[in-house]
Amino acid sequence: MADASVPPPGTPQEVLAGLGELTRRVRAAQRGAWIPLLLFGALTTGGILVNRLTFETETVPCLPGHPAGSTGCTLIRQGSPAYWTLGLALAYAATAFFAVRRSRRRGVGTRVRPYVLTGIALVGLVAATTLWTLRQGMPQPGEPIDLWGLRLDPHSEVTVLLERLVGPAGAVGLPLLVLSWVERSRALMLLALAYLAIELVPLTTGWSGIPVTSPWSALPALGVPGALLLLGALGFGLAERAERRTRS
Repeated sequence: MADASVPPPGTPQEVLAGLGELTRRVRAAQRGAWIPLLLFGALTTGGILVNRLTFETETVPCLPGHPAGSTGCTLIRQGSPAYWTLGLALAYAATAFFAVRRSRRRGVGTRVRPYVLTGIALVGLVAATTLWTLRQGMPQPGEPIDLWGLRLDPHSEVTVLLERLVGPAGAVGLPLLVLSWVERSRALMLLALAYLAIELVPLTTGWSGIPVTSPWSALPALGVPGALLLLGALGFGLAERAERRTRS
């Protein structure tokens, strides 16, 4: 019986190169960072209008020793806890829905689960903190803030940092870092770090010329991170479209 000639297999370098190319294509097919960026960008910019419609001012007696003295202090209320809590929850649910739909259409599994689970857990923390705050009532100007039983100085930088961590910075920025790790995307990691920097470093209204007592005072604080998320969604969406054209 004659021996049939069998073509030699590829070299190890060729096999590794083919495996690396296949891995890159699978990861590219799994990516879809533009979806959560678009959802959270729209949610953040929508918060500007919500803050405008819910804006209220009230003059209340100042606490003893307050610099305003007996002239009274201005108490500002704006924003809707229900808007942010429900909006964040719906955004994560929509992200999970679109990720599963993409994976079924392309026949490639999705890796968005760690991101969604992290986001849902942090949204639960935000909701619980919001409920606690509502039960304690609105503190008077200069009065300590009750955060889970901690009496925090409202003028302390640590207090401002904690308030922002249990807000969009924690519920959006931290999960974006998880997503950048899951997708191994340096660009998304840089965007998430930039978003966290904007959220954790308070943006004053002085540079925008909008006074604190204006109904549009939330425009700088929400407009800048909202624009960053929307521009990020546009950039990642265009990059994904260009890569899909290259593969085809």
